[in-house]
Amino acid sequence: MTLAPLFTFWYNGQGDDMTRFRQTRITKEERVAVRIGELLSDFRLDLESLGYYIARANPYVIYRRFENVAESALAEREGVENNRMDINNDRLF
Repeated sequence: MTLAPLFTFWYNGQGDDMTRFRQTRITKEERVAVRIGELLSDFRLDLESLGYYIARANPYVIYRRFENVAESALAEREGVENNRMDINNDRLF
């Protein structure tokens, strides 16, 4: 599964048929996020046991980093939903 095409095309606005190519790069963080999503999409996986082993089998630093990622994902999801529902728009007129 790729997140972005290898090349994106755009019109240069000069009136001629020149097309420029820009190579898009997928970051290491995006690759890791997609891989984590693929691993968690297996519905046969017991998530409570997974949480148990993350907390027990890894050093505390790894657990805290995992917790930080989960909190960041939650905050990002809430921000996306708030923007979609236009909750942050407090204008009266």
